[in-house]
Amino acid sequence: MAITRYTVRRPTLAPWADIDLMPGRFARLFDDPIPGSTSAGRWNPAVSVSETNDELVLTAELPGLSEEDISVDFENSVLTIAGEKLDSRNVDAEDRNYHVFERYFGSFNRSFTLPRTVNPNDIVATFDKGILTVTLPKIAEAKGRKISITK
Repeated sequence: MAITRYTVRRPTLAPWADIDLMPGRFARLFDDPIPGSTSAGRWNPAVSVSETNDELVLTAELPGLSEEDISVDFENSVLTIAGEKLDSRNVDAEDRNYHVFERYFGSFNRSFTLPRTVNPNDIVATFDKGILTVTLPKIAEAKGRKISITK
Protein backbone atom coordinates (compact mmCIF):
# COMPACT_ATOMS: atom_id res chain seq x y z
CA MET A 1 0.00 0.00 0.00
CA ALA A 2 1.43 3.38 -0.97
CA ILE A 3 1.38 6.24 1.48
CA THR A 4 0.11 9.46 -0.03
CA ARG A 5 0.07 12.93 1.37
CA TYR A 6 -3.27 14.06 2.74
CA THR A 7 -4.38 17.43 1.39
CA VAL A 8 -6.42 19.52 3.80
CA ARG A 9 -9.39 20.95 1.98
CA ARG A 10 -10.74 24.29 3.01
CA PRO A 11 -14.43 25.06 2.91
CA THR A 12 -15.50 26.48 -0.42
CA LEU A 13 -16.69 29.70 1.20
CA ALA A 14 -13.58 30.96 2.98
CA PRO A 15 -12.93 34.36 1.40
CA TRP A 16 -10.80 35.62 4.30
CA ALA A 17 -8.48 32.62 4.41
CA ASP A 18 -6.46 33.81 1.42
CA ILE A 19 -6.19 37.30 2.89
CA ASP A 20 -4.88 35.83 6.15
CA LEU A 21 -2.06 34.14 4.21
CA MET A 22 -0.95 37.31 2.39
CA PRO A 23 1.54 38.66 5.01
CA GLY A 24 3.48 35.40 4.92
CA ARG A 25 3.52 35.40 1.13
CA PHE A 26 4.79 38.98 0.99
CA ALA A 27 7.46 38.26 3.62
CA ARG A 28 8.78 35.32 1.59
CA LEU A 29 8.75 37.44 -1.56
CA PHE A 30 11.00 40.12 -0.07
CA ASP A 31 13.04 38.14 2.46
CA ASP A 32 14.17 35.19 0.35
CA PRO A 33 17.34 36.01 -1.58
CA ILE A 34 17.23 35.41 -5.29
CA PRO A 35 19.83 32.86 -6.41
CA GLY A 36 22.67 34.65 -8.15
CA SER A 37 21.65 38.04 -6.85
CA THR A 38 24.59 40.12 -5.68
CA SER A 39 22.33 42.47 -3.77
CA ALA A 40 21.18 39.75 -1.37
CA GLY A 41 24.48 39.55 0.52
CA ARG A 42 22.99 37.31 3.22
CA TRP A 43 22.33 33.61 3.37
CA ASN A 44 21.45 31.09 6.02
CA PRO A 45 23.32 27.81 6.19
CA ALA A 46 21.31 24.63 6.65
CA VAL A 47 21.33 23.56 10.31
CA SER A 48 20.27 20.37 12.09
CA VAL A 49 19.85 19.96 15.83
CA SER A 50 19.64 16.52 17.42
CA GLU A 51 19.47 15.36 21.02
CA THR A 52 20.54 12.33 23.02
CA ASN A 53 20.28 11.70 26.74
CA ASP A 54 23.74 13.22 27.23
CA GLU A 55 23.97 16.09 24.74
CA LEU A 56 22.56 18.33 22.05
CA VAL A 57 24.40 18.29 18.72
CA LEU A 58 24.10 21.12 16.21
CA THR A 59 25.49 20.67 12.69
CA ALA A 60 25.67 23.37 10.04
CA GLU A 61 26.61 23.07 6.37
CA LEU A 62 29.21 25.71 5.56
CA PRO A 63 30.71 24.78 2.18
CA GLY A 64 33.64 26.81 0.96
CA LEU A 65 34.48 28.21 4.39
CA SER A 66 37.38 27.58 6.73
CA GLU A 67 37.59 27.73 10.52
CA GLU A 68 38.85 31.32 10.31
CA ASP A 69 35.66 32.41 8.49
CA ILE A 70 33.36 31.20 11.28
CA SER A 71 32.71 32.35 14.83
CA VAL A 72 30.78 30.42 17.47
CA ASP A 73 29.71 32.35 20.56
CA PHE A 74 27.69 31.45 23.65
CA GLU A 75 26.20 34.16 25.85
CA ASN A 76 23.10 34.27 28.06
CA SER A 77 21.94 30.80 26.92
CA VAL A 78 22.13 31.84 23.24
CA LEU A 79 24.46 30.05 20.82
CA THR A 80 25.36 32.21 17.81
CA ILE A 81 27.07 31.00 14.65
CA ALA A 82 28.25 33.78 12.36
CA GLY A 83 30.60 34.23 9.45
CA GLU A 84 31.03 35.36 5.90
CA LYS A 85 31.54 33.64 2.58
CA LEU A 86 33.15 35.87 -0.01
CA ASP A 87 31.91 36.16 -3.57
CA SER A 88 33.92 33.71 -5.66
CA ARG A 89 33.29 35.47 -8.95
CA ASN A 90 36.16 37.45 -10.37
CA VAL A 91 34.59 40.86 -11.03
CA ASP A 92 37.78 42.15 -12.69
CA ALA A 93 37.68 39.53 -15.44
CA GLU A 94 36.06 41.39 -18.32
CA ASP A 95 36.18 38.38 -20.65
CA ARG A 96 34.08 36.17 -18.31
CA ASN A 97 30.30 36.16 -18.59
CA TYR A 98 28.26 34.15 -16.09
CA HIS A 99 25.21 32.46 -17.55
CA VAL A 100 24.16 30.82 -14.29
CA PHE A 101 25.38 31.67 -10.79
CA GLU A 102 23.38 29.98 -8.04
CA ARG A 103 25.91 29.99 -5.23
CA TYR A 104 25.14 32.03 -2.14
CA PHE A 105 27.64 34.34 -0.53
CA GLY A 106 27.75 37.09 2.03
CA SER A 107 27.47 37.18 5.78
CA PHE A 108 25.31 34.91 7.88
CA ASN A 109 24.22 34.86 11.49
CA ARG A 110 22.19 32.10 13.16
CA SER A 111 21.21 32.19 16.83
CA PHE A 112 19.68 29.44 18.95
CA THR A 113 18.28 29.80 22.45
CA LEU A 114 19.48 26.80 24.40
CA PRO A 115 17.81 25.20 27.40
CA ARG A 116 19.34 25.71 30.83
CA THR A 117 20.23 22.03 30.83
CA VAL A 118 23.31 22.70 28.64
CA ASN A 119 26.69 22.87 30.38
CA PRO A 120 28.28 26.00 28.85
CA ASN A 121 31.79 25.15 30.07
CA ASP A 122 32.03 21.94 28.02
CA ILE A 123 30.73 23.13 24.62
CA VAL A 124 32.96 21.87 21.80
CA ALA A 125 32.96 22.99 18.15
CA THR A 126 34.67 21.05 15.34
CA PHE A 127 34.85 21.77 11.62
CA ASP A 128 35.51 19.08 9.02
CA LYS A 129 34.85 19.06 5.25
CA GLY A 130 32.49 22.03 5.36
CA ILE A 131 30.42 20.75 8.29
CA LEU A 132 30.47 22.60 11.60
CA THR A 133 29.53 20.37 14.56
CA VAL A 134 28.80 21.96 17.93
CA THR A 135 28.43 19.48 20.80
CA LEU A 136 26.53 20.82 23.79
CA PRO A 137 26.73 18.44 26.77
CA LYS A 138 23.90 18.42 29.28
CA ILE A 139 24.46 18.98 32.98
CA ALA A 140 24.28 15.86 35.11
CA GLU A 141 20.95 16.83 36.69
CA ALA A 142 19.30 17.08 33.26
CA LYS A 143 20.37 13.67 32.00
CA GLY A 144 17.66 11.88 33.91
CA ARG A 145 17.95 8.68 35.84
CA LYS A 146 16.13 5.46 36.49
CA ILE A 147 14.26 5.45 39.79
CA SER A 148 13.80 2.09 41.41
CA ILE A 149 10.57 1.29 43.16
CA THR A 150 10.88 -0.01 46.72
CA LYS A 151 8.34 -1.85 48.82
